[in-house]
Amino acid sequence: MDVRIEAGWKARLSKEFDEDYFKTLTDFVREEYRHTTIYPPASQIFRAFDLCPFDKVKVVILGQDPYHEPGQAQGLCFSVREGVPYPPSLVNIFKEISDDFGRPAPPHGDLSGWAEQGVLLLNATLTVRAHQAGSHQGHGWEAFTDAAVACLAKEKKHVVYMLWGAYAQRKGAIVDPHCNLVLKSPHPSPLSAHRGFFGNHHFRQANDYLMACGEEPIDWFK
Repeated sequence: MDVRIEAGWKARLSKEFDEDYFKTLTDFVREEYRHTTIYPPASQIFRAFDLCPFDKVKVVILGQDPYHEPGQAQGLCFSVREGVPYPPSLVNIFKEISDDFGRPAPPHGDLSGWAEQGVLLLNATLTVRAHQAGSHQGHGWEAFTDAAVACLAKEKKHVVYMLWGAYAQRKGAIVDPHCNLVLKSPHPSPLSAHRGFFGNHHFRQANDYLMACGEEPIDWFK
């Protein structure tokens, strides 16, 4: 199956595109887009991969589902277009960044600037029905994104993994913490942020690690 996705990722994930589960998944997703409102727009399903080529990945942030309200989802976990009000988890992410660096929060919620610097903003499930959180879970996306994480874990070292919440931590369990930086904390959701997300210093730790490995740090305010 020919899937439009960044060349480096395509080379590594091509066998997934020929698996039975992926054909079933794509048939399901196409039918969903035909008959109901699905987020993100179809052209942005693989945007996390397209903006962050495999060879340039330095940081991985794992989310669960795309945002399911109008105008929010844009193919990057936790990100919204410029001008869109920040969802609660993003508010808390920006609060932690601001506190970590002692600077005002980033000026907008569009995290594509992070992706272009090497931050893979990957949701476990890449599509969702409008107003129905989790509606596309269990249809195959999880297997596909597991394969993406497995490729990274196998081929790349000195990557920072930010695993927020139990779901992300289970998905990232394959990563070797001896040759990568694996950072774990509660999820930034208002339900859990006060239990250890605030004050986790993940963003500063990530940059310190990248610089120690001879990499450029991430400008989290871009």
